[in-house]
Formats: sequence, C-alpha cells, structure tokens
Amino acid sequence: MVANDNLSSIYVPLRLAFGLVPIVAGADKFFNLLVHWDKYLPANAATMLPVSPQTFMMIVGIIEIVAGLAVLTFLTRLGAYIVMIWLAAIAVVLLVGGYYDIAVRDLMMALGAYTLGQVSALRGDRWLPFAPRTGGVSTQAVAR
Repeated sequence: MVANDNLSSIYVPLRLAFGLVPIVAGADKFFNLLVHWDKYLPANAATMLPVSPQTFMMIVGIIEIVAGLAVLTFLTRLGAYIVMIWLAAIAVVLLVGGYYDIAVRDLMMALGAYTLGQVSALRGDRWLPFAPRTGGVSTQAVAR
C-alpha cells in the first residue's frame, strides 16, 4: 500500500525510538549506568513514598520496560500514548524538582510519542489486537 509505505518513513524510526529508549532507561533504573535516577525525585516526594527511592525507581523501570515493549509489539498505538502520558508525568516531577531543562526535553519526547500514536492511527493500527480496525489513510488522502 502506498499510504503505509509513505507513513513508514515516519512510523519506523518513531516506533524504534519510543520502544527502545524506554526499555534502555527502564533497565538502567536497576543498574544506574547512565545516571543515578533517584536524584531526580524531589526530596519531599521521596519522603512520602512507602518504599525507598531506589525501589521506587525500579518500579518505574518496570513500567518503562513494559511501555517500550508495548510500542515495539502489537500494541504500538496504545503504547505510544502510554509513553506520552508517562513522559508528561515525569516532566511534572522534574519541574517540581527544579530540573527545567530535562523537563522540557521530556515534554518534547512526549510530543514525539503523541506523533507516533497519531501516525499509528493513520496506518489503521488497532488500539488492541482484538479491537475493530478503524482509521487508516487511503492512497488518495496521502496524495493530497
């Protein structure tokens, strides 16, 4: 299909980026090779947690890995929006902690994840594998 071929130039790199990066960042919550992630948790929030900041970051890591896998598998459309919401929530925490530069970066990544969700919808991807197929772009719509 011409429509899906045209969208693939956008879809494939976005899918790889928003699938692989959350998996790598999530796995790093266990190893802290890239950064010690708990330093981004505001001190007042850390004291309210029922677990240690390190344990909390490991839970965050698991969620990120699952979201990344969703994007890379048959749940790309749903996974993209989960990643978008997740990144926006992280940006809020970063703003509270005073990490404005990183918050802006995460908001821009959230916009990219939203774009992946929209491209996935244009391709006709389903929210869930058993859901009815909706959307999609005809060849004529792409040509316009």
